[in-house]
Amino acid sequence: MSTHSLNHTIADTTVLTGRSVRHITRSLDTIITTAVMPVAIMVLFVYVFGGAIDTGDAASVDYMLPGILLITIASGVTYTAVRLFTDMQSGIFERFQSMPVARSAALWAHVLTSLLANAVSLVIVVAVAVLMGFRTGAGPLAWLAVAGILALFTLGLTWLAVNAGLSAKSVDGASAFAYPLMFLPFISSAFVPTETMPAPVQAFAEHQPVTPIVNTIRSLFEQQPVGTDGWVAVAWCVAILVLAYALATATYRRKTA
Repeated sequence: MSTHSLNHTIADTTVLTGRSVRHITRSLDTIITTAVMPVAIMVLFVYVFGGAIDTGDAASVDYMLPGILLITIASGVTYTAVRLFTDMQSGIFERFQSMPVARSAALWAHVLTSLLANAVSLVIVVAVAVLMGFRTGAGPLAWLAVAGILALFTLGLTWLAVNAGLSAKSVDGASAFAYPLMFLPFISSAFVPTETMPAPVQAFAEHQPVTPIVNTIRSLFEQQPVGTDGWVAVAWCVAILVLAYALATATYRRKTA
């Protein structure tokens, strides 16, 4: 790609991202709604089930927060799929094709908007967790590492959402893909130690992406060594991102051919 072509793509992506962000700012209830369900789950697990869950020396909210953050992201990317489906149905992509707009700009605009919207939702959830007693001695580098992992995870799930939005036949179908993603943290180390699970469930829990991501974030918050979980978490995030990106771009080419 030439420098001129790259600059053209960046400029188009910036303009279209501004368009998507304006749609969200006119409907802030989208971000609030995205944060409400994870907050409700956090309140339920901390204040209702917290006493029945062995969290070791950690406070319940400290133990639960990493999993809640992943549920927040899974909930948030649903709206990316819905917004993309709506754009497809409205014919906006056909209009873009008749204009000198970079083909990839429309998709990247939705992806960048998802990153921004999910970042706001995550900040809201962390703020509520602090009000509930969440405390960490993690330094700036640890927080940056947490932010990096969450950003990678958001990118991967967002490209899955892009594929869902492009492939769906209805708005319900566009949003339904996220339900299994939101369920994954419940079969992981997010809320209970995997050692307490039946053997088949434990095997699944320890070999799916959420567990190493949760363990890594939890260790960073607790200022404990991350160990191999960190590399496994990054590997899972990158693998999901690469696969989802390939699927989404292939679907986009097919839909706009």
